[in-house]
Amino acid sequence: MSKEKGGTGKGFGGGPMGGMGAGEKAKNFKGTMKELLKYLKPYRIAIILVVIFAIGSAAFSIVGPKMLGKATTKIFNGLIGKVQGTADAGIDFEYIGRILILLLGLYLISAAFSFIQGFVMSGVSQKVSYNMRKEISEKINRMPLKYFDTKTHGEVLSRVTNDVDSISQNLNQSMTQVITAITTIIGILIMMLSISWMMTIIALLILPISGLLITLVVKKSQKYFKDQQEYLGHVNGQVEEVYGGHNIVKAFNGEEDAIEEFDKLNTKLYESSWKSQFLSGMMMPIMTFVGNLGYVMVSILGGWLAIKKTIEVGDILSFIQYVRSFNQPIAQTAQVANLMQSTAAAAERVFEFLDEEEEVQFAKNPVSIEGINGEVTFKNVHFGYNPEKTIINNFSANVKPGKKVAIVGPTGAGKTTMVKLLMRFYDVNTGEILIDGHNIQDFNRDDLRELFGMVLQETWLFNGTIMENIRYGRLDATDEEVINAAKAAHAHHFIKTLPDGYNMVLNEEASNVSQGQKQLLTIARAILADPRLLILDEATSSVDTRTEVLIQKAMENLMANRTSFIIAHRLSTIRDADLILVMKDGDIIEQGNHVELLEANGFYASLYNSQFEQMEA
Repeated sequence: MSKEKGGTGKGFGGGPMGGMGAGEKAKNFKGTMKELLKYLKPYRIAIILVVIFAIGSAAFSIVGPKMLGKATTKIFNGLIGKVQGTADAGIDFEYIGRILILLLGLYLISAAFSFIQGFVMSGVSQKVSYNMRKEISEKINRMPLKYFDTKTHGEVLSRVTNDVDSISQNLNQSMTQVITAITTIIGILIMMLSISWMMTIIALLILPISGLLITLVVKKSQKYFKDQQEYLGHVNGQVEEVYGGHNIVKAFNGEEDAIEEFDKLNTKLYESSWKSQFLSGMMMPIMTFVGNLGYVMVSILGGWLAIKKTIEVGDILSFIQYVRSFNQPIAQTAQVANLMQSTAAAAERVFEFLDEEEEVQFAKNPVSIEGINGEVTFKNVHFGYNPEKTIINNFSANVKPGKKVAIVGPTGAGKTTMVKLLMRFYDVNTGEILIDGHNIQDFNRDDLRELFGMVLQETWLFNGTIMENIRYGRLDATDEEVINAAKAAHAHHFIKTLPDGYNMVLNEEASNVSQGQKQLLTIARAILADPRLLILDEATSSVDTRTEVLIQKAMENLMANRTSFIIAHRLSTIRDADLILVMKDGDIIEQGNHVELLEANGFYASLYNSQFEQMEA
């Protein structure tokens, strides 16, 4: 598994639900479990303690029936003596009392050991799940955006929540159960042999039957456990997708479609879940039935041996208890086998995610970002999200430091794609993008992105105070620097009018401030970051005219002395740009300033005039 350091939500109905495949058996059960053992390796001392206490707990518990058998024999002999009227007739209650006190002590020690091993194992399983979640979280930040183009949020979240939870719970149960079961089986076997080897052989005849049944059930159930984990992820994805866009679903009367899609996925989850749970639940009744067969055979043989006076009556009682106890760890082993299938299915999904291809984070000989002026050159750039379909064709342009560059064109022309290429969210197929003459692939990704500040049409604010949201641009900024950035973004005034001002907590969707206010906060965040290059993508497309004026002023402050790339549909907002790149079908078909392009009376002029005519109308 890779140890190197390294989403976009889908709209309603746009997720890849239709493309999911049916679940299957864990592709590599042994390999998956071996990988899982690597996570347990740092806790081997704790696991050794668990083993010791599990053995101790089982051992003290196993001795009990043998001692109880001695007490039973003493009572039986005493009663027989009374009936026969022998000289030493009577029950030795003092002896029985000592045995009972000793038994109580043994069972208390066994319970204490069981508690300790459970406590330690819970800690180990939670630490394993903590490390897995941490790795997944770090992995997400190292993965290319193209991965999230084909996955819903819910599918990814399912790896962090359901799969890791399943591993944690199953590890906690299976580890302690398998150790206790093995210890108990060995201990009981020794105690049974010490009572009667003949009865032990009869009792052991049930093992091949048990083993065969366990194998059949486990093979059958493994596929359904895999299905269950997979479809759980799909259900989560659909729920997260639909409720994330709940307003859109309501607005377009999409409730029935959403319910139909959910029912379809939920049915598949139900079918795989009930089959896996049913097969898992069959274990206990099957093992009980097989155990009862052994119990009947042992009882008959024990009675015959007692009549022949080969064994004592108390030994029969002890042996029957051991037989019944012997079945329990076998059933536990069967249950553990099921748990291991579930664990393997969940772990495989986690490891598949952790093994996904990552972005290369570091260049071999990285260029320093110190002293970067901000000159950007596109040289014969070709790019397509799919290799078969190129959408940027032979794109070339040169942008001088500190200049404002506007990228305009109809929807689908490739404007936003150029921004994604600049930030290395995607890499070009052929050609080069240079900053101060250095290929952007020669920068470490973190360093490259540190050069850029972004203000997007879709604002992103998190559940926290306004102060914390602005400080996200530079985490070591002081309160005074945050406030100065807010003033430069023309956000200070409205922030002071809010309850608690800068300490007001934004809710999860940041819906307790307006769209325009959210945009001003993101501009303040970009000002605080103080980047060398700026990207403004449709930053004023969803606000009123008055707020647009404020945002324009804020952006002018933000763009001062910085190389800026402005993407806008409203051509009136980019008239003062130093260079306007007009894109159509992935190509630059015109370039120049506003006046030059109007005089050329080409595609830009027709776009501008059509917007102007609409505004006049």
